[in-house]
Amino acid sequence: MREDTVQMDPEHLYREEVYTDLKTGTIKQLIPVTGEGLPDPSRDPVFLGQATVLTPLGSLPLSFEIEAKTLREAIAKYAQAAEQGLKETLEELRRLQQEQASSLVIPKGGIPTDLKAPGFSGKIKLP
Repeated sequence: MREDTVQMDPEHLYREEVYTDLKTGTIKQLIPVTGEGLPDPSRDPVFLGQATVLTPLGSLPLSFEIEAKTLREAIAKYAQAAEQGLKETLEELRRLQQEQASSLVIPKGGIPTDLKAPGFSGKIKLP
């Protein structure tokens, strides 16, 4: 086996359980297990929320971590974590949009004021 082959870490395994109310979204509970698949009480479970937000451009899937120790606590914190997840997703989309906008290629000689100028196709080129 090659050294750069992807391998699973038997010390950091989780079993996944999914909970839903069939309306709002889902909560995934990642339960720590040993390499033998037995519960590992030395590590805390991880809770991940998922939701879909409807936007004018269509649905936007959200995934977010919920800081909780129990399922009941994760349920109570779901809305707050979803709101934070949406905020972070929108910030990331804005950042990507700004990066894309700042990477426009301007033709040599600048942008002509006469759009019928020779050599000006009217098309913006992205790198």
